[in-house]
Amino acid sequence: MLKKLFAGLFGSAKSTGASHGAQSAEPVDYKGYLIISCPDGQSGQFRVSGIIQQPLDDGEVREHRFERSDILPGREACDAMMITKAQRFIDETGDAMFALDPRRRDDHDTSAQ
Repeated sequence: MLKKLFAGLFGSAKSTGASHGAQSAEPVDYKGYLIISCPDGQSGQFRVSGIIQQPLDDGEVREHRFERSDILPGREACDAMMITKAQRFIDETGDAMFALDPRRRDDHDTSAQ
């Protein structure tokens, strides 16, 4: 009963067409990287986000979470924007995107402490 009430007052993911953590799109291959759009549903719109993966020869896959502040009204437009922005990011950053971020404590090796 409360669920119906809140859905009516605030809208629901079904009624807006966007759900939190929308299903991932098919990967797009770009210069040896895989771009996977995983838009985040926000109030009936979609935030540009996803994953950039790099499959390595030994079967390992390196992964970089890609988040942007852009919000678009449609899933298809969001997926297209994700691909465009990720391609630009790959061109500008390359493999450096997988380097440890010195601003994040959890990226550092804890054995050195």
